[in-house]
Amino acid sequence: MTALGAALPPLLRTRALGRTLVAHEEIGSTNDEAIRLAREGAPHGTVVLAERQTAGRGRRGRSWAGAPGNVFLSVVLRPDLPPRRAPELVPVVAVAAAEAVRGAGVDAGIKWPNDLLVGGRKVAGILTELSASAERIQSVVVGVGVNVNGLGADLPDEVRATATSLREVLGRDVSRAELVAALLERLEGWLDRHAAGGFAPVRTRYRELSATLGTRVRLIDADGTVEGVAEDIDEAGGLLLRRDDGTLERARTGDVTSLRSV
Repeated sequence: MTALGAALPPLLRTRALGRTLVAHEEIGSTNDEAIRLAREGAPHGTVVLAERQTAGRGRRGRSWAGAPGNVFLSVVLRPDLPPRRAPELVPVVAVAAAEAVRGAGVDAGIKWPNDLLVGGRKVAGILTELSASAERIQSVVVGVGVNVNGLGADLPDEVRATATSLREVLGRDVSRAELVAALLERLEGWLDRHAAGGFAPVRTRYRELSATLGTRVRLIDADGTVEGVAEDIDEAGGLLLRRDDGTLERARTGDVTSLRSV
């Protein structure tokens, strides 16, 4: 058991999330391991932790830096949802992660769809991977990476100017075990709210925490590049973008870059 793996269980305040815990000193990808465990029948709430990742990845196949002192975890979820509603889980996780980071004293906002920013610099990323048939979801694996106690010098050159860590913002170390416990508690709470009340309460909180809404952005997706004002989040977590000609663009996936405040 790793140091983080040993410190976490006494802090858990969840029913299911983290109660089955697999901790590694080093692994290629916590998401890959969680997907493997899910296929083998791992229960809802199984958590895979790693002190270091060597082949972590983010959205759209990008790599995710795996420096020590940070948090790399993946959670196996088995929600009672039809596959068409699976995209709603991305904002659920983003809201939970933002609240956990804010609870640690850092004023994080959500960059659509699922990065966390502090002062315009990335402090966390989320990756969800779905296994489903036409009728039902078998599992959703949620990967969360948080730059906790790493320093700028630990980051790859290509992201050093655009990323930060909780330690750099606060000027002190942050308890990774307390952060993970808070994240899992927040996530379980928001999963419960989503199950009971649908996407509406998640949408409301996501809007409150958004670092994208109200800014002028460039959106790049499979259809090309669009610029405009990020106006709202739709009923499924998509981004509503008001183009310069007044038309409304609805994006389900893609990358946004903030151009300036509106």
